[in-house]
Amino acid sequence: MYVNSGYLFNSRVPFKEQKLPLRILSAGTYQLHTWPKLPTWRPKGRVDWQLIYVAAGEGHFQLEGQDIVVPAGNMVLYQPRQEQRYHFLAKDHSQYWFVHFTGKQVRNILAHYEIPLDGHILHTGLSLDYEDLFRRMRDELIECAWGYEESLTLLFRELLLLMHRRMNDERPGISSFARDEAERAKDYFRNHYNECISIEQYAASRNMSTSWFNKAFHTVIGVSPMQFILSQRIRNAQFLLETTDVSVTEIARSVGYDNPMYFSRLFRKNKGLSPAKYRKLHRETAEG
Repeated sequence: MYVNSGYLFNSRVPFKEQKLPLRILSAGTYQLHTWPKLPTWRPKGRVDWQLIYVAAGEGHFQLEGQDIVVPAGNMVLYQPRQEQRYHFLAKDHSQYWFVHFTGKQVRNILAHYEIPLDGHILHTGLSLDYEDLFRRMRDELIECAWGYEESLTLLFRELLLLMHRRMNDERPGISSFARDEAERAKDYFRNHYNECISIEQYAASRNMSTSWFNKAFHTVIGVSPMQFILSQRIRNAQFLLETTDVSVTEIARSVGYDNPMYFSRLFRKNKGLSPAKYRKLHRETAEG
């Protein structure tokens, strides 16, 4: 299991903020690799709020006494003192991001962005921008640079703004055929990201034109097929850089690139650092 989280004041103990309008307490991600199941059960909930974004696979939630499967592309919102009972399975290749927050104006802030409070599940769609915002909040909590709490509230508001836009998108409805084909392709790309994938050949194998498939995939998933494949490759490269001593050349090959120089350029373009510098910075942060 891969875990990477940040906590305010480096404390996992939640609290209820009485003075500030909004305060971010923690943010991070869980991704299952070897653990078969990751369960969470808080019978009395927590004193703060929690927002969970299912980025890959699916989550199994018990909400209002019902067992509900929440697929990737949705968020689950827990209010203070609401029972939290859910689990993720490794066989689903699951990954989720979370943020805990509190403050005396939370309800008003959520209302401003038209985030509904009469249910748990928010149909927000998939977006790499979501992951980027969660990741940046986590990093702010880990690094604690000057003004980090102000940055956290701004990032969280940006997340709510993006959620509002995606939830209120008035584009024409997506056909069930397009949605099914996009989800099928997403699962295939996630399981074969480290292979040589031709979008043209994949579309032809499903009797679709390349242009139609690209448009359908982007409409349903939120990014192009190649952007999705790249995100899978970079995400898994990050995991290997953070948890192993495998060379950059071997990591490049393991995620689908025979040319380590090309892989390094792509990694730097997406993460702002070379693979070697990324590994060094991560270990320095983890150690100190």
